[in-house]
Amino acid sequence: MPKVKTNRVKYPEGWELIEPTLRELQGKMREAENDPHDGKRKCEALWPIFKIAHQKSRYIFDLYHRRKEISKELYEFCMDQGYADRNLIAKWKKPGYERLCCLRCMQPRDHNFATTCVCRVPKHLREEKVIECVHCGCRGCASGD
Repeated sequence: MPKVKTNRVKYPEGWELIEPTLRELQGKMREAENDPHDGKRKCEALWPIFKIAHQKSRYIFDLYHRRKEISKELYEFCMDQGYADRNLIAKWKKPGYERLCCLRCMQPRDHNFATTCVCRVPKHLREEKVIECVHCGCRGCASGD
């Protein structure tokens, strides 16, 4: 008789400390996904989703790298289970990308003239003082701001 596979996930030590915050952010994500987007541009409907995904990744990044409150095992578990964006966190570790809002803002193929997004330009170098990124709604994520 074949073994029956179960979907039980074994949570590492310390999970109970971060679980309420991650559940709350998942609830907000569910609301943002189900929120009607009447009267909004196609790209504007996705802005809250990008914002919440950034919050989840930043929360886990800060707990592990800045405050050192969670173990490496728990950090890797969060990455593997999709609670945080591994590629975005990898960029935050590099100089110049500490405040990056999303990965689309730094990819030249997604922008005119093969450059980065306007939100990556430092505030003192901008012609317009108030701008919003088309992709995620960011108002400025340059490290020099």
